[in-house]
Amino acid sequence: MCARYNVPLKATALQFVLAHPAVTSVIPGSSYPEHVHDNVAMIRYDIPADLWGDLQHEGPIDENAPVPAQHSRLSLS
Repeated sequence: MCARYNVPLKATALQFVLAHPAVTSVIPGSSYPEHVHDNVAMIRYDIPADLWGDLQHEGPIDENAPVPAQHSRLSLS
């Protein structure tokens, strides 16, 4: 589904985890400085709300799961 919207799976995974109200932080692996820059880019990646809807209605995300389109609290501060 991510490919259908031309969205990196990594961006979707990072942002999905951060959308859950019980999650206060995510620490993705970053062995090299480039990884840190990539992780920040993935968290900031603009994901269409339609992708979240498709993931909930067609597939791997439960329809009741919080998604970034519903809970916009992604922050890098």
